[in-house]
Amino acid sequence: MNPPGAGVGGWYARCVGALRRGWSLLLPIVLLTQVLPAVVLAVLALVIDPTARWEEQLADDSSALPSGFWADSLVWVGSLFGAGLIASLVQCVGWAAGTWVIARQAAGTPVDLGAAMRYGVRRALGLWGWTLLFGMIVLFGLCLCFLPGIYAVFALAMVGPVYLFERDNPIGRSHQMLRQRLGLLLGRLALVIGAVVAVSLVAAAIEQVGLLLIGTGPMETRTVTAGTVVVTVLAALLTLPGQLAQLVGLVVTYAEQRGHEGPVNDAQLAHELG
Repeated sequence: MNPPGAGVGGWYARCVGALRRGWSLLLPIVLLTQVLPAVVLAVLALVIDPTARWEEQLADDSSALPSGFWADSLVWVGSLFGAGLIASLVQCVGWAAGTWVIARQAAGTPVDLGAAMRYGVRRALGLWGWTLLFGMIVLFGLCLCFLPGIYAVFALAMVGPVYLFERDNPIGRSHQMLRQRLGLLLGRLALVIGAVVAVSLVAAAIEQVGLLLIGTGPMETRTVTAGTVVVTVLAALLTLPGQLAQLVGLVVTYAEQRGHEGPVNDAQLAHELG
């Protein structure tokens, strides 16, 4: 991953190198911890979605709320919120495991899937806590005037790597990195975030088209249910390149920033992960 330099071209080359070295391990890690939770969450949302029943009742009588509206809403929102928290914890297992693979392979240290996942489980809870705090700060910023939320995304993008490598003050340290090298870090993060957003939009558009082609309620018959699940799985798989770009891009960007701050090598960074 080091040394830094050669501008965006050098950074991109290091990202490609990390992906070439680790794709055989990173692929199953991302599939298990990013794609699978997203599929489960999407299918759960369709299964418990009460809006189809509400529309039927409103068609008969639009002057009153559907029966059980508030109870259904509470169950729907509460279930998705709880499932989302669990899914984000599983995703943190993957972020930690993937970071471990990238760092150790860059240092020439042998890695395997089992050891990577064990490391991910060991570090996931702490990473999860900081990720939730990051999400709340971004959401608060978006609610204020949108632009503060966008700034928070860039300022706190290094929270995960900082926590995993340094374990101290991820929020402040991430913001410090951005302020120290604003143009350099902003450009790399813009490329990573742009790739993630572009892939996500394409996947979401394809999913919506697929669900519209199915036509009727997503869980009305076995055939329609099977088609809905297939469309959901395919859409989640389409986000895989974005997930890989985010994981590799953030880790390589963090390593590059450390190289600008002072002498550091890949073996030292791998050792810092623990």
